[in-house]
Amino acid sequence: MMEFAEQRRKRKGVAAAILKPHSLSLILCFCFSLFIFFFSHRFTLNSSSFRPVLIVSRLSLLSSTSSYSIQEKSTKSLSHSPFRVEDRVLLPDHALLLLSNQNLPRLRQRTKEFLCAYNQLLPAPLISVDEYDEHRLIARCPLPPENQTAEITLRRKSDADVVNYDWLDRRRVHSWENMTYAAVLDGETVVVFLKGLNLRPHRESDPTHFKCLFGLSNSAALSTKVVTAAQEVVRCYLPKSIRKDPNKALGIRVTIGVYSSTNTSLVHTMPSVARISDIKLRKIENEKHELCVCTMLWNQASNLREWIKYHAWLGVERWFIYDNNSDDGIEEVIEELQFEDYNVSRHVWPWIKTQEAGFSHCALRAREECNWVAFMDVDEFFYFPYPTPNRRGRFSKLGLGLPAQNSLKTLVTNVANLSLVGEIRTACHSFGPSGLSSVPPQGVTVGYTCRLQSPERHKSIVRPDALHGTLLNVVHHFRLKKGVRYMNLPQSIAVINHYKYQVWEVFRTKFYRRVATYVADWQENQNEGSKDRAPGLGTEAIEPPNWPLQFCEVWDTGLRDFVLTNLADDATGLLPWQRSPL
Repeated sequence: MMEFAEQRRKRKGVAAAILKPHSLSLILCFCFSLFIFFFSHRFTLNSSSFRPVLIVSRLSLLSSTSSYSIQEKSTKSLSHSPFRVEDRVLLPDHALLLLSNQNLPRLRQRTKEFLCAYNQLLPAPLISVDEYDEHRLIARCPLPPENQTAEITLRRKSDADVVNYDWLDRRRVHSWENMTYAAVLDGETVVVFLKGLNLRPHRESDPTHFKCLFGLSNSAALSTKVVTAAQEVVRCYLPKSIRKDPNKALGIRVTIGVYSSTNTSLVHTMPSVARISDIKLRKIENEKHELCVCTMLWNQASNLREWIKYHAWLGVERWFIYDNNSDDGIEEVIEELQFEDYNVSRHVWPWIKTQEAGFSHCALRAREECNWVAFMDVDEFFYFPYPTPNRRGRFSKLGLGLPAQNSLKTLVTNVANLSLVGEIRTACHSFGPSGLSSVPPQGVTVGYTCRLQSPERHKSIVRPDALHGTLLNVVHHFRLKKGVRYMNLPQSIAVINHYKYQVWEVFRTKFYRRVATYVADWQENQNEGSKDRAPGLGTEAIEPPNWPLQFCEVWDTGLRDFVLTNLADDATGLLPWQRSPL
């Protein structure tokens, strides 16, 4: 027994020696590693299933739920897709997907490999893919069937079963009627574009009713005061922590919070897909262009060559084309013009009925490149009538003689010498179908020669640095800084021929889509007597009796004669925008 007891004592001593403090640590680490191993096999901890969550005063920064992941995931673990869907927006006629990808052009080239996938529904062909900003692509998908709550994503055609996609890793689909959709860095401020605040049109609103919210990390959000608020554009201060280095703000999500009537607490935070971008990425090496043009369009590719080549002859040097979801081959037309050395750039603007906000956005973009910017549509053409006795008086300083090449550029250059003029307003004459039933082969400037007697509206050329901080505009003109004035050009100096009512084939397309925010669509029974609508047309795209002769009160062949005299090729008679016959 004594020998047995001695053996037990020796074994205890060995055990005590083994279980020293550092040995205990090794055993504990080993046990913990086993725990993590079994746990991770049961609950996978990868980038597609885990994301930090930020709680912001029970109000979502960027969704309708009470939490939001500010710190985005860097990659998607799914092997099926080289990108991830950051956000989804339901527009009236399609679904918009904002995609994150490190190799945007490469993905765009591979568009045909993908389909639009809907949870529990059959996939559908992808409509199109575009580069949106420096961080994201946009993909357009058909809307899911009515009364369905399907989520939307993309999948490869080669994937047999959509269930392979992680349907739990998604954000809700946003309603286009209420969201922040874009944000632009502007010095120590950021200009935010949003839909759904329902601010009064054409007026500035009280900025103290709002607050800017910035998502900067996965643990906190910063807020700043709003400087100005008008229509669909809000300007905010950057947070102090990044104001000295505004570039730190690039890529950060931002949205707008709305205060209660007593301005004591936030009662609503706009859902947001907006990341702060810098639209001045293009390095300006030469002097500014004297005259640029900005437009927003939808399916106007057929008119673009004539509009650009004609105004280039008048002296326009740079064009900003804001494309509002065109599907008529406009990219190919712009590429051809660029190949012919016309300085034209296409900017994807997928946000429907936001022309005023788009013009504010373009004013910021053009400010670094242009002294003057004309805001007009592609069916509007400047025209300088032949000299008359009315060209005397104070407008003789404009230095315009016979209409000639670069006349428009000469005009704005000479106006720049007039004290405190920041905007030039030109009256618009609206032309009708002029007896035609088919598209005129030589273009609108030659084909349409009959118009209404009195001008309708006006369009403006502005100095971007003279605009008010709100960037408030009504499409036709902008609000200017205090002390800066506008000048109305007499019709004897210049007019704009607005080919508003073309042959029915063309006008019917225009009928279905208006880009201005505060102009009712023709299908809507609102403001039917407004100059922004077609008088007597009603709300249905049905050709009225005798359409070819509508809106014809005065035969006006001035611009037609000018174009044929000055721009037609002496040998062939072709105009610059016409294709040479094979």
